[in-house]
Amino acid sequence: MKTESTYFYLLRSRIVQLVIVFGLCTEYGFSQWMTDSIFSAHTQRGINYVYNLEFENAKKEFKELVRLNPKHPAGHFFFAMVEWERILIDLENESNDERFLSLIENVIDVCDEQLDINDEDVSALFFKGGAIGFRGRLHANREDWVKAANDGRVALPIVQKAYKLDPNNYDVLLGIGIYNYYADLIPDQYPFVKPLMLFFPDGDKVKGISQLKQAAEKARYAKIEASYFLMQLMFQYEKQYSQALEIAVGLHLRFPNNVVFHRYVGRSRAAIGQWREMKAEFDSILQFVDKGKTGYNLNVKREAQYYLGLYELQYGNYAAALKHFYTTDELSRSLDKEGPSGFMAMSNLKIGMIYDLQAKREYALKQYDKVLKMKEYQGSHEQAERYKKTPFGK
Repeated sequence: MKTESTYFYLLRSRIVQLVIVFGLCTEYGFSQWMTDSIFSAHTQRGINYVYNLEFENAKKEFKELVRLNPKHPAGHFFFAMVEWERILIDLENESNDERFLSLIENVIDVCDEQLDINDEDVSALFFKGGAIGFRGRLHANREDWVKAANDGRVALPIVQKAYKLDPNNYDVLLGIGIYNYYADLIPDQYPFVKPLMLFFPDGDKVKGISQLKQAAEKARYAKIEASYFLMQLMFQYEKQYSQALEIAVGLHLRFPNNVVFHRYVGRSRAAIGQWREMKAEFDSILQFVDKGKTGYNLNVKREAQYYLGLYELQYGNYAAALKHFYTTDELSRSLDKEGPSGFMAMSNLKIGMIYDLQAKREYALKQYDKVLKMKEYQGSHEQAERYKKTPFGK
């Protein structure tokens, strides 16, 4: 299980990664790297293919970048990002890790060759920092915190040096906005990291959101990623669900194959009470799971089952709701490798609540006891204790 120190390592690798990753292709940088529009067109098409999970098409575009200039790190970096997206849509699957790490090492080697010639080469600094940042992100996802922290330590000064060369750019503004937001948010969310944040500049959530909105509107290459982070922040931390939904719908319409955007549409509709629309989204998601569509895996199926259970509970269809929540619990038992997840805790809590509504008090109490033995998740223990004292619905 993750320890409290986890959040510092995650923060550090995330800061490094986010300051660079999609703020890589800056106007200054591209004028220095490539002057013809062909290179830029291949880059943009490739990025769009990646977001739509069209991996083979993306690889073709990035291979062409390498062919156009094999000594330039851009093509090598974006080619590695195809493997990164494969990892992201199925984080439990570690079969792509070694290939990704090998491609990242190649990016670093290409960058080092250019930095040996000119240690202020903007493109080499950006892509080397980005490569190390992504490597750290993978180590953090795999809970190898020592390696993750070390990558953060190595990459941060590379990012800072690159940023000094081009501080006034909307693409770079993406990373700076994310840094400002998280550097302000994380110490409040996790006070134990405050002493560690003394090593980083202060953040500003309001300024960070403003910078992200500017990047989403005006950046050349970072518009999509800026919109993606705004959607996440509005949903997870700001609780501005209508804004999250607006962004999610736009991204899903543009990239209909992207399971992450699809899930956020469903989640956001649930958060603002658009139950019938939410049901349609998760019914569609389940259909894609059954068809084996890229990214629509068992984790996605579990989430869909849970939200469909909420829908049936909302409309008093208790038998149907129980079926969905029991399926959520069953999937969790096979998916949760490190102890009960939030989906398992909340589905068992909902099952207990339904049994109370059905006047099956004995069964309800057993469910609440199960929840209390699991890790606390979003008030699950407080609710279970409350419903043990007073049946839900009374």
